[in-house]
Amino acid sequence: MTTKNLVWFRQDLRLKDNPALMAAREDGDSLLLLYILDDTIDETEQPGAASRWWLHHSLVSLADSIDRCGNRLILKRGDPAKILLELVDKEKITEVHWNRVYEPAAIARDKKIKSKMSGAGVEVCSHKGALLFEPWTVKNQAGKPYKVYSQFWKRGCLANRPEWPELVGSVRKLPAPDRKPRGDRLGDWKLLPTDPDWATGFDEWEPGETGASERLRRFADTGIKGYKELRNRPDLEHVSKLSPHLHWGEIAPWRVWAAVEAADLSDRKISRKDIEHFLSELGWREFSHHLLYHFPTLPTDNWRDQFDDFPWKKSKRHLRAWQKGRTGYPIVDAGMRELWATGWMHNRVRMIVASFLIKDLMIHWREGERWFWDTLVDADLANNSAGWQWVAGSGADAAPYFRIFNPVTQGEKFDPDGDYVRRWVPEIAALDDKVLHKPWTADPEALSDAGIILGETYPEPVVDHAEARTAALEAFQKIKK
Repeated sequence: MTTKNLVWFRQDLRLKDNPALMAAREDGDSLLLLYILDDTIDETEQPGAASRWWLHHSLVSLADSIDRCGNRLILKRGDPAKILLELVDKEKITEVHWNRVYEPAAIARDKKIKSKMSGAGVEVCSHKGALLFEPWTVKNQAGKPYKVYSQFWKRGCLANRPEWPELVGSVRKLPAPDRKPRGDRLGDWKLLPTDPDWATGFDEWEPGETGASERLRRFADTGIKGYKELRNRPDLEHVSKLSPHLHWGEIAPWRVWAAVEAADLSDRKISRKDIEHFLSELGWREFSHHLLYHFPTLPTDNWRDQFDDFPWKKSKRHLRAWQKGRTGYPIVDAGMRELWATGWMHNRVRMIVASFLIKDLMIHWREGERWFWDTLVDADLANNSAGWQWVAGSGADAAPYFRIFNPVTQGEKFDPDGDYVRRWVPEIAALDDKVLHKPWTADPEALSDAGIILGETYPEPVVDHAEARTAALEAFQKIKK
């Protein structure tokens, strides 16, 4: 009797190092390969516009890879439980395999599906394919989840590091069933943006497994040397930009780990500190998922409930200025424009723009989280919510609220030659480096020579940073009491 197994792709859009796919191949004579666009998940957890763009192209890449292996990716849209049960019954599926995802709604959904499948006599096998450490396996000495990153990473993870799965090379054959069910056409899902002003810089991305491998190769070759210090420079290419590939599972995190560790064995005299610092950034990704798993309200509720009483302001004008990169602070505006154009923003700049929204404009972190969710190609529920709460001071192991980034000094320190600001805020590019990050301090003649009219060609600051900092600290003192 032949066996037909079903693989449900989710945030694991790859063929290499795919535990669910490998297990299904070992146990089945033929494979039904499926992706479902889940219509049942709450709107707040549906992929944003930039993520939908990425998903479209990643599915194209995955489908092409599967075609070359002699099979076909089946696309379905709707309720995963209903779709899976119908396919299992109609196609006589023996086993269903998937790699685990960790968003609260997805966990609840998967438990229900497993229960229904069990009732139908079908075995469901879930696998670890997205993280290095399963969230429920990392506990402190009291058996509780960690709340401090350094302890989580050093004591909970590195001290108990298991062997990573063996790296599995290219898949060449995926045996197909004699008859394949009909699926949707990807174009009918309308995942691509339609506004011509949106995401004009997406050309720099290559979604999919091949793009992920090439991005990792380039980073291991040229980006890891000097990473610890140079990763803070948005004007330099010393970051991996692997985050969207990791979110959609186009590359396994243990393959990234292995490639970076291998760079230490090369003859390029790469500092061990650079290696360990990059690996610790993978650790922050793990910590964010650890927090989301154990504290599922992280995307919506202040982790520190004292912030429930914070006197947030509601200014549509200020929020819009921040979203459009029109705050009058060049490093903030450069970051927000880079985000709008490319779907990505340098991590140091993410912290700067987040601090500005929360502590200069005193607008709730959830507004920033929502904007990032819609505009980032690497939008990830765990990373996004944990990161915003970290900057706000309301999260676990968060930055102290009184740590308020000065957008001028941050720009001067991390974009010292002004290359980043000049790229994204070209209307002030002619200013001298000394005043580039604070154009309102330039003398009238310098502004005139640069073709700048503050308030017209480039906005004046929407707030005075020193005054805003004082107001934010006063508000924080009130909720402390």
